[in-house]
Amino acid sequence: MITINDLNNGKNFFLMAGPCVIEGEEMALRIAEKITGITEKLHIPYVFKGSYRKANRSRLDSFTGIGDEKALKILRKVGETFHIPTVTDIHETKEAAMAAEYVDVLQIPAFLCRQTDLLVAAAETGKIVNIKKGQFLSPDAMRFATQKVVDAGNDKVMITERGTTFGYTDLVVDFRGIPQMQTFGFPVIMDVTHSLQQPNQTSGVTGGLPTLIETIAKAAIAVGTDGLFIETHPEPKQAKSDGANMLRLDLLEDLLTRLVRLKQAIL
Repeated sequence: MITINDLNNGKNFFLMAGPCVIEGEEMALRIAEKITGITEKLHIPYVFKGSYRKANRSRLDSFTGIGDEKALKILRKVGETFHIPTVTDIHETKEAAMAAEYVDVLQIPAFLCRQTDLLVAAAETGKIVNIKKGQFLSPDAMRFATQKVVDAGNDKVMITERGTTFGYTDLVVDFRGIPQMQTFGFPVIMDVTHSLQQPNQTSGVTGGLPTLIETIAKAAIAVGTDGLFIETHPEPKQAKSDGANMLRLDLLEDLLTRLVRLKQAIL
């Protein structure tokens, strides 16, 4: 079983990366193979990310997934094929035990980070629980979310910063929050791509600012984040969810190479 120390070893940042949502087996394996090769070369601990279902969508006709069991089986295959841990979101208490059968890390979406029953259900699986900070919360308020997991008997917790709502259609990252949340005693991850979303567009399709991915990632490494979260896709314009803020897969290696150099420079 993967441990937090396996990821957060102090030698390098770790990476959670993959598509927003599992669109199919071939796509997931292709992305995982590419990123595994890059991260092994750069000595970056890696967790494959893919949502088995997208429950939070702007419109009823938005793509939500290929079926829960089918997508979860693909996540398991990715993990077994490349010998890497995997992470996926859960949305309701009944999903915690189900998803825990297939993945190594359970992720609590930002909008649900205050849902006590969901946090407790995730904790009770014994898996690592990655809690995304709500866009509406201060960094200090996340201590209460993490404490719920700990009080439920699980101290395997990580926190992910993903920006704070700024007006109606934008997000802003307050980098002071990274060291502040690290004082809780858990690894803190910077969700680079979601922090560049432009939600609530009149079209009903979330926008984004992918040209700033490197800027956010460099700033996060500079202030000492433990991990990075990056959604990536071979063709973001064809992605079925969150394509507007994804990193194109063929750009990932150069970005990570520069980030590793930055990390080494500040050690």
